[in-house]
Amino acid sequence: MPRFVSLLLLGITLAAVACSHPDRLASVPRADTARALPLGIPDARFFADGDTSVMMAAGQRAFDREVAALRAEGKNPARTGLPPAYYLAVSGGGDNGAFGAGLLNGWSQTGTRPEFKMVTGVSTGALIAPFAFLGPQYDQALREVYTTMTPDRVFRARGLSAALFNDAMADTSPLADVIAKYADEKMFAAIAREYGEGRLLLIGTTDLDAQRPVIWNIGALAASGKPEALKLFHQILRASAAIPGLFQPVMIDVELDGKKYQEMHVDGGTMAQLFLYPPTIEINRALKRKRVAYVIRNARLDPDYAMSERRTITVAGRAINTMLAASGHNDVLRTYFVSQRDGVDYNLAYIGSDFTVEKKGEFEQAYMQALFQYGYDQAKAGREWHKMPPAFERQTPVPGAGR
Repeated sequence: MPRFVSLLLLGITLAAVACSHPDRLASVPRADTARALPLGIPDARFFADGDTSVMMAAGQRAFDREVAALRAEGKNPARTGLPPAYYLAVSGGGDNGAFGAGLLNGWSQTGTRPEFKMVTGVSTGALIAPFAFLGPQYDQALREVYTTMTPDRVFRARGLSAALFNDAMADTSPLADVIAKYADEKMFAAIAREYGEGRLLLIGTTDLDAQRPVIWNIGALAASGKPEALKLFHQILRASAAIPGLFQPVMIDVELDGKKYQEMHVDGGTMAQLFLYPPTIEINRALKRKRVAYVIRNARLDPDYAMSERRTITVAGRAINTMLAASGHNDVLRTYFVSQRDGVDYNLAYIGSDFTVEKKGEFEQAYMQALFQYGYDQAKAGREWHKMPPAFERQTPVPGAGR
């Protein structure tokens, strides 16, 4: 009898603890997800699987701002033609983002790095994207982030009970502090200025309630003048890197018809590891200009062989890593095929099999410094860019595949 009472009390205790999980406001009703506007800002974000006309209209407005800026400089695009449009897509990859950071730094040193018309980022790529968007003057800050990072600057581990009674196994408040330090008002104002010139900075997250990919138009936020816009920018960056289950999701407040709701946003890599633009959008070929896409995949594209132990958590973890790797491969292929369809010059960089430094833990500084240097050296030597994904390169040799 005493044993039964003890078990009963334990059950009551666990039930009480279970009821203490983090609370939230109601999610946006299914039929109204597209109508909800964070901070009431038009063009603040788009659902990548939604109405393409909305995104195309925003793209047209960006083009109109670009033309107006050129004319303000005394140029006549109608007579001289439009300058080349360079696009950059930076993928997820956690601490492997050190590769992309090193590549951008090395690329700047060659003197051939262009100003990008559009930069997109997912997960760790979202953290890199604002630095890449604003140009080489932000290289030193980018280097600092990816060569001095340590686990305690990213997350604080929670106890095992977090698996049942919390929203993630780790608290990313330290990462929020890092984001706030670098993504400051000065950076936000610079993004707003470039948005006014027709340039776009787009960050991907996943709306977990709606199970939909979201593209955030950071320039529209920065140019809105809303006092809360900088905070929302920080939330978006943190959300894009919020690996579900491992890092806590980010709750984003929205208001609709006078009622307050919350959206749960997590890692953009849940839906896609990288993106140039939704494949349902076809670039207008009638608009004559050179278009060049650069894709940085912060990961290897060859199989990462490892013997797996026969343990549940090991098998599950290995399977998840395999699915993410397959998703990344598919995203690389998708961007390649879309660029070929639209007549966009395609260039891909990724971590090659010649990088052999072993990682001993997450966000290990020595590993990240070595990977930063690897990316830097690849760019300095002009070996970083490939004209097609490696599976195709092995089948069809392409002269001048490097830069």
